[in-house]
Amino acid sequence: MAELLRVGYLPAVWQPDPATQQIRQLTSRCAGLVADRTTVKNRIHALLHVRLIPAPGTDLFSRQGLAWLKTLPLDDLGRAALESELRLLAAVEQELEAMEALVSRYAWPDPRVKLLMTLPGIDVRTAQALLAAVGDLARFPDADHLAAYLGLAPSTRQSAAKAFHGPITKQGNTHARWLLVQAAQSLSRHPGPLGAFFQRLARKKNRHIAVVACARKLATLAFHVLRNQEPYRYAKPTTTRVKLSRFRVRASGEKRPTGVPAGARGRAIFSTHRIPALNELYAAESLPPALTPQQLPNGELRTLRRSGTLAFARSVHTAHRVAGVNETAAVQPQAAEEVQHGA
Repeated sequence: MAELLRVGYLPAVWQPDPATQQIRQLTSRCAGLVADRTTVKNRIHALLHVRLIPAPGTDLFSRQGLAWLKTLPLDDLGRAALESELRLLAAVEQELEAMEALVSRYAWPDPRVKLLMTLPGIDVRTAQALLAAVGDLARFPDADHLAAYLGLAPSTRQSAAKAFHGPITKQGNTHARWLLVQAAQSLSRHPGPLGAFFQRLARKKNRHIAVVACARKLATLAFHVLRNQEPYRYAKPTTTRVKLSRFRVRASGEKRPTGVPAGARGRAIFSTHRIPALNELYAAESLPPALTPQQLPNGELRTLRRSGTLAFARSVHTAHRVAGVNETAAVQPQAAEEVQHGA
Protein backbone atom coordinates (compact mmCIF):
# COMPACT_ATOMS: atom_id res chain seq x y z
CA MET A 1 0.00 0.00 0.00
CA ALA A 2 2.81 2.38 0.87
CA GLU A 3 4.52 1.69 -2.46
CA LEU A 4 1.27 2.23 -4.40
CA LEU A 5 0.75 5.50 -2.56
CA ARG A 6 4.32 6.59 -3.30
CA VAL A 7 3.96 6.12 -7.05
CA GLY A 8 0.52 7.77 -7.10
CA TYR A 9 -1.59 4.72 -7.96
CA LEU A 10 -4.04 5.27 -5.08
CA PRO A 11 -6.68 7.97 -5.59
CA ALA A 12 -6.70 10.81 -3.09
CA VAL A 13 -9.74 11.30 -0.86
CA TRP A 14 -10.83 14.83 -0.06
CA GLN A 15 -11.11 15.64 3.64
CA PRO A 16 -13.41 18.49 4.74
CA ASP A 17 -11.71 21.37 6.50
CA PRO A 18 -12.82 22.44 10.02
CA ALA A 19 -15.09 25.21 8.68
CA THR A 20 -16.91 22.76 6.39
CA GLN A 21 -17.29 20.31 9.26
CA GLN A 22 -18.88 23.03 11.40
CA ILE A 23 -21.36 23.88 8.65
CA ARG A 24 -22.21 20.19 8.28
CA GLN A 25 -22.90 19.96 12.00
CA LEU A 26 -25.15 23.04 11.89
CA THR A 27 -27.17 21.88 8.90
CA SER A 28 -27.43 18.37 10.33
CA ARG A 29 -28.77 19.80 13.58
CA CYS A 30 -31.36 21.82 11.66
CA ALA A 31 -32.39 18.72 9.73
CA GLY A 32 -32.86 16.82 12.99
CA LEU A 33 -35.07 19.58 14.40
CA VAL A 34 -37.16 19.63 11.23
CA ALA A 35 -37.62 15.87 11.56
CA ASP A 36 -38.65 16.30 15.21
CA ARG A 37 -41.19 18.96 14.21
CA THR A 38 -42.64 16.67 11.55
CA THR A 39 -42.93 13.85 14.09
CA VAL A 40 -44.86 16.05 16.53
CA LYS A 41 -47.19 17.28 13.78
CA ASN A 42 -47.86 13.71 12.68
CA ARG A 43 -48.76 12.73 16.24
CA ILE A 44 -51.25 15.61 16.41
CA HIS A 45 -52.82 14.49 13.14
CA ALA A 46 -53.01 10.93 14.50
CA LEU A 47 -54.67 12.18 17.70
CA LEU A 48 -57.43 13.81 15.65
CA HIS A 49 -57.71 10.84 13.30
CA VAL A 50 -58.27 8.35 16.14
CA ARG A 51 -61.14 10.50 17.41
CA LEU A 52 -62.63 10.88 13.89
CA ILE A 53 -62.21 14.66 14.00
CA PRO A 54 -61.73 16.15 10.51
CA ALA A 55 -59.07 18.81 10.21
CA PRO A 56 -60.18 22.29 9.08
CA GLY A 57 -59.63 23.46 5.53
CA THR A 58 -56.84 25.82 6.59
CA ASP A 59 -53.33 24.78 7.59
CA LEU A 60 -53.66 22.97 10.91
CA PHE A 61 -50.50 24.61 12.26
CA SER A 62 -51.15 28.16 11.09
CA ARG A 63 -52.35 30.82 13.51
CA GLN A 64 -55.99 30.01 12.74
CA GLY A 65 -55.34 26.27 12.92
CA LEU A 66 -53.61 26.47 16.30
CA ALA A 67 -56.44 28.61 17.67
CA TRP A 68 -58.90 25.95 16.45
CA LEU A 69 -56.90 23.21 18.18
CA LYS A 70 -56.87 25.07 21.49
CA THR A 71 -60.67 25.42 21.51
CA LEU A 72 -61.39 21.90 20.24
CA PRO A 73 -63.71 19.94 22.60
CA LEU A 74 -61.87 16.76 23.61
CA ASP A 75 -61.95 14.21 26.38
CA ASP A 76 -59.59 14.77 29.31
CA LEU A 77 -56.94 12.35 28.04
CA GLY A 78 -57.09 13.77 24.51
CA ARG A 79 -56.87 17.35 25.75
CA ALA A 80 -53.84 16.54 27.94
CA ALA A 81 -52.10 14.77 25.04
CA LEU A 82 -52.85 17.61 22.62
CA GLU A 83 -51.58 20.31 24.98
CA SER A 84 -48.42 18.28 25.56
CA GLU A 85 -47.83 17.98 21.81
CA LEU A 86 -48.46 21.70 21.29
CA ARG A 87 -45.90 22.55 23.98
CA LEU A 88 -43.39 20.25 22.31
CA LEU A 89 -44.13 21.82 18.92
CA ALA A 90 -43.57 25.33 20.28
CA ALA A 91 -40.28 24.28 21.89
CA VAL A 92 -38.99 22.59 18.72
CA GLU A 93 -39.93 25.59 16.58
CA GLN A 94 -38.15 27.90 19.01
CA GLU A 95 -35.00 25.79 18.83
CA LEU A 96 -35.25 25.61 15.04
CA GLU A 97 -35.55 29.39 14.81
CA ALA A 98 -32.43 29.80 16.95
CA MET A 99 -30.45 27.30 14.87
CA GLU A 100 -31.53 28.91 11.59
CA ALA A 101 -30.41 32.29 12.92
CA LEU A 102 -27.03 30.74 13.76
CA VAL A 103 -26.82 29.22 10.27
CA SER A 104 -27.50 32.67 8.78
CA ARG A 105 -24.73 34.27 10.85
CA TYR A 106 -22.26 31.60 9.75
CA ALA A 107 -23.37 31.95 6.13
CA TRP A 108 -23.23 35.75 5.93
CA PRO A 109 -19.44 36.11 5.32
CA ASP A 110 -19.54 33.53 2.49
CA PRO A 111 -20.48 35.19 -0.84
CA ARG A 112 -21.32 31.81 -2.37
CA VAL A 113 -24.45 31.57 -0.21
CA LYS A 114 -26.06 34.62 -1.80
CA LEU A 115 -25.14 33.35 -5.25
CA LEU A 116 -26.95 30.07 -4.60
CA MET A 117 -29.94 31.87 -3.08
CA THR A 118 -30.65 33.50 -6.44
CA LEU A 119 -31.78 30.05 -7.65
CA PRO A 120 -35.54 29.45 -7.27
CA GLY A 121 -36.49 27.52 -4.14
CA ILE A 122 -33.01 27.78 -2.56
CA ASP A 123 -32.96 29.38 0.89
CA VAL A 124 -30.12 29.89 3.36
CA ARG A 125 -30.32 26.42 4.87
CA THR A 126 -30.39 24.69 1.48
CA ALA A 127 -27.47 26.77 0.21
CA GLN A 128 -25.40 26.03 3.31
CA ALA A 129 -26.20 22.31 3.20
CA LEU A 130 -25.23 22.15 -0.47
CA LEU A 131 -21.94 23.97 0.14
CA ALA A 132 -21.17 21.71 3.09
CA ALA A 133 -21.86 18.60 1.02
CA VAL A 134 -19.87 19.79 -2.01
CA GLY A 135 -16.86 21.25 -0.23
CA ASP A 136 -14.18 22.07 -2.78
CA LEU A 137 -15.89 22.57 -6.14
CA ALA A 138 -12.62 21.92 -7.98
CA ARG A 139 -13.09 18.21 -7.17
CA PHE A 140 -15.78 17.98 -9.86
CA PRO A 141 -14.77 18.35 -13.52
CA ASP A 142 -18.32 19.20 -14.62
CA ALA A 143 -21.90 19.52 -13.43
CA ASP A 144 -22.74 15.89 -14.22
CA HIS A 145 -20.13 14.69 -11.73
CA LEU A 146 -21.65 16.92 -9.05
CA ALA A 147 -25.14 15.57 -9.75
CA ALA A 148 -23.81 12.02 -9.54
CA TYR A 149 -22.02 12.83 -6.27
CA LEU A 150 -25.33 14.02 -4.79
CA GLY A 151 -27.10 10.85 -5.95
CA LEU A 152 -29.22 12.63 -8.57
CA ALA A 153 -27.84 10.73 -11.56
CA PRO A 154 -29.93 7.92 -13.11
CA SER A 155 -28.78 4.41 -12.32
CA THR A 156 -27.49 2.21 -15.15
CA ARG A 157 -27.28 -1.57 -15.35
CA GLN A 158 -25.36 -3.12 -18.21
CA SER A 159 -25.10 -6.69 -19.40
CA ALA A 160 -23.13 -7.28 -22.58
CA ALA A 161 -24.68 -5.06 -25.25
CA LYS A 162 -27.80 -4.26 -23.22
CA ALA A 163 -28.14 -1.24 -20.94
CA PHE A 164 -30.98 -0.45 -18.55
CA HIS A 165 -31.50 3.03 -17.09
CA GLY A 166 -33.48 3.25 -13.88
CA PRO A 167 -34.18 5.69 -11.04
CA ILE A 168 -31.57 7.90 -9.42
CA THR A 169 -28.79 6.23 -7.45
CA LYS A 170 -29.58 8.05 -4.16
CA GLN A 171 -25.91 7.96 -3.24
CA GLY A 172 -24.03 10.75 -1.52
CA ASN A 173 -25.34 13.30 0.96
CA THR A 174 -28.96 12.41 1.75
CA HIS A 175 -29.74 15.72 3.46
CA ALA A 176 -28.53 17.90 0.58
CA ARG A 177 -30.39 15.75 -1.96
CA TRP A 178 -33.61 15.93 0.09
CA LEU A 179 -33.36 19.72 0.34
CA LEU A 180 -32.88 20.02 -3.42
CA VAL A 181 -35.93 17.83 -4.01
CA GLN A 182 -37.96 20.01 -1.63
CA ALA A 183 -36.75 23.13 -3.44
CA ALA A 184 -37.81 21.62 -6.77
CA GLN A 185 -41.39 21.18 -5.51
CA SER A 186 -42.06 24.90 -5.97
CA LEU A 187 -40.75 25.10 -9.54
CA SER A 188 -44.09 24.12 -11.06
CA ARG A 189 -45.27 27.71 -10.50
CA HIS A 190 -42.10 29.44 -11.68
CA PRO A 191 -42.69 31.42 -14.90
CA GLY A 192 -39.12 31.00 -16.14
CA PRO A 193 -37.27 28.21 -17.96
CA LEU A 194 -37.23 25.95 -14.89
CA GLY A 195 -41.01 26.16 -14.61
CA ALA A 196 -41.41 25.39 -18.31
CA PHE A 197 -39.08 22.39 -17.95
CA PHE A 198 -41.11 21.16 -14.96
CA GLN A 199 -44.46 21.51 -16.75
CA ARG A 200 -43.18 19.75 -19.86
CA LEU A 201 -41.94 16.74 -17.89
CA ALA A 202 -45.06 16.63 -15.71
CA ARG A 203 -47.28 16.44 -18.80
CA LYS A 204 -45.08 13.88 -20.53
CA LYS A 205 -44.40 11.62 -17.51
CA ASN A 206 -45.58 12.51 -14.00
CA ARG A 207 -45.01 15.05 -11.26
CA HIS A 208 -42.63 12.91 -9.22
CA ILE A 209 -40.26 12.42 -12.15
CA ALA A 210 -40.47 16.14 -12.91
CA VAL A 211 -39.54 17.04 -9.32
CA VAL A 212 -36.48 14.77 -9.27
CA ALA A 213 -35.37 15.98 -12.70
CA CYS A 214 -35.68 19.59 -11.55
CA ALA A 215 -33.67 18.77 -8.42
CA ARG A 216 -30.89 17.53 -10.70
CA LYS A 217 -31.30 20.69 -12.77
CA LEU A 218 -30.85 22.80 -9.62
CA ALA A 219 -27.66 20.91 -8.78
CA THR A 220 -26.39 21.53 -12.32
CA LEU A 221 -27.24 25.23 -12.12
CA ALA A 222 -25.58 25.47 -8.71
CA PHE A 223 -22.36 24.13 -10.22
CA HIS A 224 -22.35 26.75 -12.98
CA VAL A 225 -23.36 29.57 -10.62
CA LEU A 226 -20.46 28.76 -8.30
CA ARG A 227 -17.90 28.10 -11.02
CA ASN A 228 -18.74 31.20 -13.08
CA GLN A 229 -19.47 33.42 -10.05
CA GLU A 230 -22.63 34.60 -11.80
CA PRO A 231 -26.09 34.73 -10.16
CA TYR A 232 -29.09 33.07 -11.77
CA ARG A 233 -30.20 34.90 -14.91
CA TYR A 234 -33.93 34.20 -14.69
CA ALA A 235 -34.77 34.79 -11.02
CA LYS A 236 -37.97 36.62 -10.10
CA PRO A 237 -36.87 40.02 -8.72
CA THR A 238 -39.63 40.24 -6.10
CA THR A 239 -39.04 36.78 -4.62
CA THR A 240 -35.27 37.12 -4.75
CA ARG A 241 -35.37 40.53 -3.07
CA VAL A 242 -37.44 39.13 -0.21
CA LYS A 243 -35.08 36.15 0.27
CA LEU A 244 -31.91 38.23 0.23
CA SER A 245 -33.30 41.00 2.44
CA ARG A 246 -34.49 38.51 5.06
CA PHE A 247 -31.09 36.86 5.00
CA ARG A 248 -29.37 40.23 5.42
CA VAL A 249 -31.59 41.30 8.33
CA ARG A 250 -31.30 37.97 10.15
CA ALA A 251 -27.53 37.68 9.70
CA SER A 252 -26.37 41.29 10.11
CA GLY A 253 -29.37 43.23 11.42
CA GLU A 254 -29.08 45.71 8.53
CA LYS A 255 -32.46 47.09 7.49
CA ARG A 256 -33.04 49.35 4.52
CA PRO A 257 -35.91 51.84 4.30
CA THR A 258 -38.75 50.94 1.96
CA GLY A 259 -42.23 52.27 1.29
CA VAL A 260 -43.60 55.72 2.13
CA PRO A 261 -41.40 57.77 4.51
CA ALA A 262 -42.69 58.43 8.01
CA GLY A 263 -45.06 61.40 8.14
CA ALA A 264 -45.67 61.42 4.38
CA ARG A 265 -49.22 61.39 3.05
CA GLY A 266 -50.48 58.19 1.51
CA ARG A 267 -50.77 58.06 -2.25
CA ALA A 268 -53.89 57.25 -4.19
CA ILE A 269 -55.77 54.08 -3.36
CA PHE A 270 -54.65 52.34 -6.54
CA SER A 271 -50.95 53.18 -6.40
CA THR A 272 -47.98 51.50 -8.04
CA HIS A 273 -44.68 50.22 -6.76
CA ARG A 274 -41.44 49.76 -8.64
CA ILE A 275 -39.94 46.37 -9.45
CA PRO A 276 -36.21 46.79 -10.07
CA ALA A 277 -34.33 45.12 -12.86
CA LEU A 278 -32.57 41.93 -11.82
CA ASN A 279 -29.04 43.31 -12.13
CA GLU A 280 -30.09 46.41 -10.19
CA LEU A 281 -31.20 44.14 -7.37
CA TYR A 282 -27.99 42.12 -7.57
CA ALA A 283 -25.88 45.29 -7.38
CA ALA A 284 -27.78 46.43 -4.27
CA GLU A 285 -26.99 43.10 -2.60
CA SER A 286 -23.29 43.21 -3.64
CA LEU A 287 -23.67 40.44 -6.21
CA PRO A 288 -22.05 40.36 -9.66
CA PRO A 289 -24.31 41.04 -12.65
CA ALA A 290 -26.01 38.30 -14.65
CA LEU A 291 -26.05 38.10 -18.42
CA THR A 292 -28.97 39.97 -19.99
CA PRO A 293 -30.96 38.56 -22.94
CA GLN A 294 -28.96 40.82 -25.27
CA GLN A 295 -25.75 39.10 -24.13
CA LEU A 296 -26.96 35.51 -24.32
CA PRO A 297 -25.56 33.08 -26.91
CA ASN A 298 -27.82 32.11 -29.80
CA GLY A 299 -28.35 28.57 -28.51
CA GLU A 300 -29.72 29.81 -25.19
CA LEU A 301 -31.97 32.30 -26.97
CA ARG A 302 -33.39 29.50 -29.13
CA THR A 303 -34.09 27.46 -25.99
CA LEU A 304 -35.94 30.39 -24.42
CA ARG A 305 -38.02 30.90 -27.56
CA ARG A 306 -38.83 27.19 -27.79
CA SER A 307 -39.99 27.10 -24.16
CA GLY A 308 -41.96 30.33 -24.47
CA THR A 309 -40.02 32.10 -21.70
CA LEU A 310 -38.09 34.71 -23.69
CA ALA A 311 -40.60 37.43 -22.78
CA PHE A 312 -40.20 36.58 -19.09
CA ALA A 313 -36.39 36.68 -19.41
CA ARG A 314 -36.62 40.16 -20.91
CA SER A 315 -39.09 41.38 -18.29
CA VAL A 316 -36.92 40.45 -15.28
CA HIS A 317 -34.04 42.47 -16.72
CA THR A 318 -36.22 45.56 -17.16
CA ALA A 319 -37.40 47.78 -14.32
CA HIS A 320 -41.16 48.35 -14.34
CA ARG A 321 -44.03 49.37 -12.12
CA VAL A 322 -46.96 47.23 -11.02
CA ALA A 323 -50.30 48.26 -9.58
CA GLY A 324 -50.98 47.89 -5.88
CA VAL A 325 -53.38 49.05 -3.18
CA ASN A 326 -52.33 51.66 -0.64
CA GLU A 327 -53.90 50.37 2.55
CA THR A 328 -53.45 53.68 4.40
CA ALA A 329 -55.28 55.61 1.72
CA ALA A 330 -57.89 52.90 1.30
CA VAL A 331 -58.90 53.16 4.97
CA GLN A 332 -59.58 56.91 4.81
CA PRO A 333 -62.80 56.79 2.71
CA GLN A 334 -64.15 54.02 4.93
CA ALA A 335 -63.46 56.07 8.06
CA ALA A 336 -65.10 59.15 6.52
CA GLU A 337 -68.16 57.09 5.61
CA GLU A 338 -68.44 55.80 9.18
CA VAL A 339 -68.28 59.36 10.54
CA GLN A 340 -70.95 60.47 8.08
CA HIS A 341 -73.28 57.63 9.08
CA GLY A 342 -72.63 58.36 12.74
CA ALA A 343 -73.57 62.00 12.26
